[in-house]
Amino acid sequence: MTPREYYASELRRLREAVVPRMSQEKLGALVFVSGGYIGQLETAVRVPQLDLSKRIDEALSTGGVLERLHALLDFSRFPDYFKHAKEYESQALTISEFAALIVPGVLQTPEYAHAIFLGAEPTRTDEELAQLVAARLERAHAVTGSTGPELWYILDEAVLRRVVGTRSISAAQLRHLADLMIRRRVIIQVVTYEAGAHALLEGLLCLMTFADAPPLAYSEGPHAGQLLDDSRLVARCHRSYDLVRAAALSPEASLALILSAAEEHENAQARPAVRPVA
Repeated sequence: MTPREYYASELRRLREAVVPRMSQEKLGALVFVSGGYIGQLETAVRVPQLDLSKRIDEALSTGGVLERLHALLDFSRFPDYFKHAKEYESQALTISEFAALIVPGVLQTPEYAHAIFLGAEPTRTDEELAQLVAARLERAHAVTGSTGPELWYILDEAVLRRVVGTRSISAAQLRHLADLMIRRRVIIQVVTYEAGAHALLEGLLCLMTFADAPPLAYSEGPHAGQLLDDSRLVARCHRSYDLVRAAALSPEASLALILSAAEEHENAQARPAVRPVA
């Protein structure tokens, strides 16, 4: 039994131990969520959140049992705002993501990831950077492996043009994307500059679908992220993604553009610097 499954079983036991027995709907009303959401927590479909665990503890007078159990759910290698989204990522049937500025984490090479982490926090030690890169690669292996979810990514052209680390690192990253596409592990489309304004200009959006649970959306900005499960909001996110997908190049044309951008980085890296004439 995983820590999350144990949390789920304890939540159900504590709820049913109330005299008279408390329904999922009644508990949900007390803690400001639906009865169905409580049911998803009790079957380990949803990841429990700390603030909700505290409210349930208070509603059931557990003395803080669920708050302490929540501490056993180990997501320590990932930012707090991403912990729950990461847990769902490994359960998803499909993942559809849009990225406006950098290559999404699960598609990054080690060198590209290192440059991203170093750029975000230049004072990190080599050991800290190595741990962050290792966690990202472990996550990538779980998602992009042969048993992972179906992956569909839409990248803004800026992702291809931006130099991350060095031009050689950027070129190798783009060739890695091309390799994933050629091996038919992912579908990637590019929204070119010529496409103009579109529905997701403002940042990152990830959509996840599941075999036995409602879809989720995850959006992220600097130092913050939000997991969305409201059905109406998730539906709006799907519509925005579909609009951007309609504006993007075909996968075949996107592959050609990715390889062309990689070659441009390589040529620029090999070109000798021009020295001013004295």
